[in-house]
Amino acid sequence: MRQIESQMNQAIRSGSDFRKDNTEVVNIRGNAFVYLHGNHIATVSDDSLQLFDGGWRSNTTKSRLNALCSEFATGCGVFQKNFEWFINTRSGTVDFDSGVTV
Repeated sequence: MRQIESQMNQAIRSGSDFRKDNTEVVNIRGNAFVYLHGNHIATVSDDSLQLFDGGWRSNTTKSRLNALCSEFATGCGVFQKNFEWFINTRSGTVDFDSGVTV
């Protein structure tokens, strides 16, 4: 995991706002909204993690989402095969649809 991703996860756990380079975390009423290049890529709440592609299915987006999954949705992860995105969930592999909740 990249240092910026560790810092992003720490900000979410502590409920504080964070901004570094292209990544931002904004905490509002117990929900953490994660942005990459100004595009919303995730919402973390006490009991769920909602993932978005932010309109860009890039390696950086995938890396940020996987860092979030490793911290807040153990056993889940985003991967790419033949240019298509998928997500491993606790119940199996499904197509990645922006807005999926894990």
